[in-house]
Amino acid sequence: MTYRTVREWERIAVGDGGFTRGEANTLLAAARAHRLGGRDGTDILCDHHRYLRAQQMVGVIAGERCSLEVLPKVDPEAPVEDESSVRGQLVHMLDVSLGLGLSTGETSTMARKAESLLEIFISAFAERLLAEARRGLPRQYLRHEEDLKALRGTLDVVRQFTVNAVRPDRLACRFDELDSDIPLMQVMKACVVKVEKHARAAATRRKLAELRLMLSDVSDIRPEALPWRSVRIDRSSLRWRALIELARLLLGQQWQDTRASASDPEGMTLLFPMNDLFERYIAVQLRRALNGTGLEVVAQGGHRHCLGPWNEGTDCIGDSHSTRPDILVRREGEVLAVIDTKWKRFADGIAQADAYQMMAYSRLYRCDRLALLYPAGHGEWVARSKIRGIAFGPERLDTIAIPMSGSGAEVCQTLAETVGELFLAPPE
Repeated sequence: MTYRTVREWERIAVGDGGFTRGEANTLLAAARAHRLGGRDGTDILCDHHRYLRAQQMVGVIAGERCSLEVLPKVDPEAPVEDESSVRGQLVHMLDVSLGLGLSTGETSTMARKAESLLEIFISAFAERLLAEARRGLPRQYLRHEEDLKALRGTLDVVRQFTVNAVRPDRLACRFDELDSDIPLMQVMKACVVKVEKHARAAATRRKLAELRLMLSDVSDIRPEALPWRSVRIDRSSLRWRALIELARLLLGQQWQDTRASASDPEGMTLLFPMNDLFERYIAVQLRRALNGTGLEVVAQGGHRHCLGPWNEGTDCIGDSHSTRPDILVRREGEVLAVIDTKWKRFADGIAQADAYQMMAYSRLYRCDRLALLYPAGHGEWVARSKIRGIAFGPERLDTIAIPMSGSGAEVCQTLAETVGELFLAPPE
């Protein structure tokens, strides 16, 4: 297997020091087949003959006997960071966004030891599942129907006098029995089976092999047929919640897309749109920052329409061209602020299309506090341009850069202070 790592928007050679042309072609085929690939897979990888250029999808993409890891890098002019620290930042963002329940120390340790992002999540899943399985598998009472020599439970009269009419030595029994072959464990086993052939670390493979033995009595179900809707997390199984989220991640049930390479069973693709990940991360951190203030943070909400039938003398009621602002901050249903996240360089200034977008939001949501929120570039802590106004109106548009290199607590604190100062103070 050939493994290579590259950053967003950077290139990886086809030839010396990179992939062979055959390997590059299989990666391009995987990108074209992926649902996030867009037209001809160019939302993931672009082919420039002598090199491939990564786009704004981060994670791992697999081809035949090769794999490419794409790590985030918002600022092309920033110094090259250590790969393990970048992986750690990315895992932290995924942990917060998807509720994986990983601790900061655990994330840092895994990022230093693992050779790829995929290995980090497989290792975390195997270690956590093995620890929980050793404590005991959750069980539920399941209904069984069997023909037995002695009565157990209740007698199935219809079956007894039809199927067993000529077998007086057999009794058609119906009974409940504690069993671990439940939807939760079926999901766990399917995930173990899937990731076992993708694990590279010897220690992780040993853990997964032990898990296969411990789950041998659980039914084998194909990932596409798993009973996700039947999985129940209650007080007795609360400790399995984080494992369910890890399984969703590895089995492709989250908003990203995960799949094994059809051409190579040793490869597995795990991709995340960086724009979506950044938006979700900020929304979760902002909820934490504003907890207890009586303010509500709504991600991808609103859904107000831009256009509708026009009648002279009356306000138009929209019924088409729905909008979904990245983040709305509301109090008792009233929109106080609209925040749009942008995973790109803050130093490049406000794009024309972004200005138009914020003007539309201010009109549709009748809100005069607006913000464009970016990741801070290298060496920046919190950067904010001077307050801008939208022409012929009272609307205030701020641009904010949030540092991503700090801890989650630091990001949360910065959001609390910055958003509180800019949008939650009463207008002058």
